[in-house]
This record gives sequence, structure tokens and C-alpha cells, in this order.
Amino acid sequence: MANTNSNSKLVPEAMDALDKFKYEVASEVGVSLKNGYNGNISARDAGKIGGNMVRKMIQQAENSMLNK
Repeated sequence: MANTNSNSKLVPEAMDALDKFKYEVASEVGVSLKNGYNGNISARDAGKIGGNMVRKMIQQAENSMLNK
């Protein structure tokens, strides 16, 4: 059976863009991130960042579908 890792990136070249996006969203929701390890932030703050990233990506996808 193939080893599937849900954390693997489908487009590894997108890592830099996702990192930049993460820092932008973090500053928008008022969470301070530093370069490197951020394991000291609360689960609530991490959830704010991740949730808002997903929300924005869905909005972008919906808008691109409407503009076709």
C-alpha cells in the first residue's frame, strides 16, 4: 500500500507563498508570529490563523469561478 502523508504539499514550490500568506493572515487577526518555530502560540490563535487562511482561499476560489 502506498504511503500517503496528508501533510505533504501537492505543489512544493507554493511553500513560500503559503508562508507569506500565513504571516499576513496572522497579522490581520492580531497574532504575532516569529520566523521559525511558533509552537508556543495557543491552539485558539493557531486556529484563528488556519481558519482565516481557509476562509480566504475558499473566497478566492469562489470569486474565480464566478468571474469565468
